[in-house]
Amino acid sequence: MTGQAVRACVFDAYGTLFDVAAAARHCSAELGDRWQPLADLWRAKQLNYTWLRSLMGRHADFWQVTGEALDVAMASLGLSNAGLRQRLMDLYLRLEAYPEVPAVLRRLKASGRACAVLSNGSPKMLKAAVDHAGIGELLDHVISIEDAGIYKPHPSVYRLAVERLGVPARQMTFQSSNAWDAHAAQAFGFRSIWINRFGQPREPLPERPEAELTSLADVPAIVEAMRP
Repeated sequence: MTGQAVRACVFDAYGTLFDVAAAARHCSAELGDRWQPLADLWRAKQLNYTWLRSLMGRHADFWQVTGEALDVAMASLGLSNAGLRQRLMDLYLRLEAYPEVPAVLRRLKASGRACAVLSNGSPKMLKAAVDHAGIGELLDHVISIEDAGIYKPHPSVYRLAVERLGVPARQMTFQSSNAWDAHAAQAFGFRSIWINRFGQPREPLPERPEAELTSLADVPAIVEAMRP
């Protein structure tokens, strides 16, 4: 639609659209009270390895990184079970979407705005997650960092969305549950919204996001209210 300050909305995937703790939670019968520490350490190592590989110039796709992070997380918690590892990896391809996701995407699409995913995930991982959540028809693009060959927060990753959607960065919002991602997207030129699901303190990073929410539910209203 013409005259809109925001013409497209771009979403991070893991932790923003999809619950990254879901895989470990589904294995709570085997893991007991270790499921949450495993989920937390798995996620922390996963992100750490993306940053380290980017700085080292030693890229591997997110599926490999996710498996390596799980191996270290399991070893750190004294877990040695090949069957459990395989189940956790399989479940990572079927992560649950947060409950508000479909309605939010529908509302944004109904307003005439393009919706896209921009994620560290490999194309295979993203297709599996989107298909499992049943939100493919609500997304105009699903963009993997593999097209840039480096992980967020490198600016070339955010540039992929501008190139793919053909919309200037200032006319797009970027939603992420990762504070560092939201700050980096704002620094690139997007109008960034931090989805602070877990009440984390603000990060002392450059370029504060334009808005902070506890879920995606209020994103359409925030987007509608934005001015050029």
